Amino acid sequence: MKIGLLGFGTVGSGVYEIVKSSPTCFFNDIEIKKILVKDEKDKVMDIITTDAEEILNDEDIDLVVEVMGGIHPAYEYIMKSLKSKKSVVTANKAVVAAYLKEFTKTAYENGVSFEYEASVCGGIPWIKSLEKAKRIDEINEVYGIFNGTSNFILDNMAKKGYEFQEILKMAQEKGYAESDPSADIDGIDIMRKLLITSSLAFECEIPEKEIDVFGIRNIQKGDIEYFNSIDCTVKLIAKGKKSENRYCASVEPVLFKNDRIEAAVPQNFNIGTICGKTIGELKFYGQGAGKLPTGNAIVQDIIDIMEAKGNLIERKFEKNLIKDSSLISGKYYIRINDKEFEKDNSNIIEKKLEYSGNTIYITKEIDCRTMKQAAEKYLKKDIFYARFEN
Repeated sequence: MKIGLLGFGTVGSGVYEIVKSSPTCFFNDIEIKKILVKDEKDKVMDIITTDAEEILNDEDIDLVVEVMGGIHPAYEYIMKSLKSKKSVVTANKAVVAAYLKEFTKTAYENGVSFEYEASVCGGIPWIKSLEKAKRIDEINEVYGIFNGTSNFILDNMAKKGYEFQEILKMAQEKGYAESDPSADIDGIDIMRKLLITSSLAFECEIPEKEIDVFGIRNIQKGDIEYFNSIDCTVKLIAKGKKSENRYCASVEPVLFKNDRIEAAVPQNFNIGTICGKTIGELKFYGQGAGKLPTGNAIVQDIIDIMEAKGNLIERKFEKNLIKDSSLISGKYYIRINDKEFEKDNSNIIEKKLEYSGNTIYITKEIDCRTMKQAAEKYLKKDIFYARFEN
């Protein structure tokens, strides 16, 4: 199998390294024929090009690996590859979240494969495990820590007492967070992974606008100190839940008792949970990002395509589900030093307390949408909230 590699950054170079160095017999039949880079100065090998058409129009190339990131021109390159009857493997969560149904439909119509294991949870075999589980089971819930950067920040704040800005800077220095960390700390990255996961699990198209998202940008050391005092740990959690013809999907900080598995997930690791009617609860833990873990997931997809030998799976996203925010609900911790909040939201507040100079509210049981709406007016006033996990 001849492969064209679109992108040669961290993940692309990881794919190349694994293919070239692995001792297993699978790689005797894999040849990386061309690699696309942005800059002429990066043309350090004969197989490197700055012209995508050299890959997309090459009839000898059977499979394209897209690891460029972003939505455009990744979308156009993927569609052209599929319509040219080239299978595609990608780690690009942004483009998969935006066009998953279109990509899978186009691939099936052209007799090729579209695989995206590496787009969620990096090296963890998450997508394949989800597909395997749903062959004989109805999946009614998926949730987990799907972003290593936010987990690194929260874990170090909890264990070492860092202030948020201090540990964010450290994450950027380690390469875990971008210079603009918005996608990680505001929950956008994890929302895209949840969209992909929930769409696959529930076999429906989930619009991005229907996922309520609240990140960790406003968390403070005082919040962590309070959580420690009540034997809880906060994690940024993606959760999708289905019941009959209803569903809900949200991204928000969640408080786990310290004896829960999620509370112990360290540093930049990920964990994902699948809940099915007959299988019960399955958990998958491992490296959620990085050069070799993500490269490994991509290469696993390549091998699966080789072994399938044209036996294709038709993935459908045709179910019409209605959003019902009541499916994700609970009591919430809220920290906001603004008297107007209490006046505006007295109907949801169960109790009020003071802790280390901060005003804290514990709500009655409310759904995730109600909580998000209550907080929206105060986002610029450093409000932070987290749902207590039952």
